[in-house]
Amino acid sequence: MLVSITNHLILALPMESQGLFEAAGIAVSYSGIGKVNAASKAAELIHRHGASFILNLGTAGSNRFPTHALVECSAVVQRDMDISPLGFAVGETPMDPIGGRIDLAELFPDLPRGVCGTGDIFETGLPKVACDLVDMEAYAIAKVCRQNGVGFAAVKYITDGSDHNAHNDWQQNLVPGAKALLEVYGRFTSR
Repeated sequence: MLVSITNHLILALPMESQGLFEAAGIAVSYSGIGKVNAASKAAELIHRHGASFILNLGTAGSNRFPTHALVECSAVVQRDMDISPLGFAVGETPMDPIGGRIDLAELFPDLPRGVCGTGDIFETGLPKVACDLVDMEAYAIAKVCRQNGVGFAAVKYITDGSDHNAHNDWQQNLVPGAKALLEVYGRFTSR
């Protein structure tokens, strides 16, 4: 059961929950892959369902944190926004009052924290923007939340090293990831 009608949980794909959240009776909103889908789902939860806080759980790759680590996002950045030919820094959206980096409050002091780089590319190398882990949704959800005065936090389970074998490692680590994320969600609801 959700803590309150105004708290909402977003995961990108049912594969990331492995049915464990549903089996525990937890309402999950699935955004779909990528920034556009994630922003759309966040806006829907805020405007149609009155969300005042959104928790984003999911999987991520990292060349800093080890596989199977749980990492709370200390900030989110856009790793694939590149308008550098016009003189802007990679990751910066011109004339955007929110900017390319959104700092986040800490919810889980015992978890390591890192900057999450969000992009519409399944990263298998070093991103153009400095970050500690990579996903495809967190920045978009955080931005919609920030624009609407809604609280936001994200915790990611590291499934892969964001390298040439990332696609295989991601699939192999979905079950332990879902179990770890379910535990984090339990801690969130008991705060």
